[in-house]
Amino acid sequence: MFGPYPKLAAVSGAHSHIARQLFDATTAIGALIEEGVVANSRRDMAAKYAIALREAREANYWARLAATDPAWTTAMAPIIQETREFVAMLTVSVRKLRSPIEGASPRAEGIEK
Repeated sequence: MFGPYPKLAAVSGAHSHIARQLFDATTAIGALIEEGVVANSRRDMAAKYAIALREAREANYWARLAATDPAWTTAMAPIIQETREFVAMLTVSVRKLRSPIEGASPRAEGIEK
């Protein structure tokens, strides 16, 4: 994002808004994954990854929106692809983290009775 951001932001006010939103969403993905790595529990990790998933979807939206400008279609293609990959990976991760662990007690999963 560091390469395309200043160029996209310089085009117009609308492009600047899209560039800022895209920059914020893409950088949030990595930050939330880093937070998830040091989560206090499986549930906490799932929550952090779920937020990262929402940010990945948002980043994909902004990249696709920027790509509607023919001058930016090629530059946005790898960002669109990468955000799609993050969406796929995080979707699987969140589903697995939210599913019960086979053979584990409810307390081990962080679920209080």
